Amino acid sequence: MSQLLETHVVTTGPAPRYVVIWLHGLGADGFDFAPLVPELVAPDWPDLKFVFPHAPVRPITINNGYSMRAWYDIREMDLEQRADLEGVYASVAQIDALIDAEIAAGFAPENVLLAGFSQGGAIALTMALQSRHAVPHVIALSTYLPAPTATTEQYRNSGRSPATKIFMAHGMQDPVVPVQAGMQSYQLLESVGFNVQWHAYPGLQHQLAQQEVTDLQRWLGAILTAS
Repeated sequence: MSQLLETHVVTTGPAPRYVVIWLHGLGADGFDFAPLVPELVAPDWPDLKFVFPHAPVRPITINNGYSMRAWYDIREMDLEQRADLEGVYASVAQIDALIDAEIAAGFAPENVLLAGFSQGGAIALTMALQSRHAVPHVIALSTYLPAPTATTEQYRNSGRSPATKIFMAHGMQDPVVPVQAGMQSYQLLESVGFNVQWHAYPGLQHQLAQQEVTDLQRWLGAILTAS
């Protein structure tokens, strides 16, 4: 097996029951969303472990081949052709390996959650359809499903059951990943049976908003305090 991705880890207490694997966006790293943890986590939640992996460094076509941390190459802006699918599938395999490691460390498979922003969210959504694991919950922020028509058609033909619950949120003025791309992905995921909660925020660009964090906290809290 290939070497595991390097990660930054944050825990909210001494005995975590759930682990959240959170994937950063293009050109960022695993430290990017760590400061969100204190704002997001509510006092009545069980202890959590947040795992923030660092994507590999690779050249990005639309950035004139400049190398940066990325989960896959972006070849062009057209939604169906944007993502380097070989890179997407390689990242899916790398996140599957991280899930394997967390399960081996003692976490129940149903207590492993995935989250991602932008490129990281694209991998998280793809994991819902193609992971080796039955990913129970996915958070996808300011993002889209790579090659959405082909990917969902492949999923329809796989015979798998869409058990994953998905939280999707998007800024309506996002200049990087247009809200229409996120909405199309949301509608396709719903069409194959996924339980998707969709939020769109007027005036918001390619970033998080306080209302978005509040909505996510409410969605996560319902999961984490259910048992």
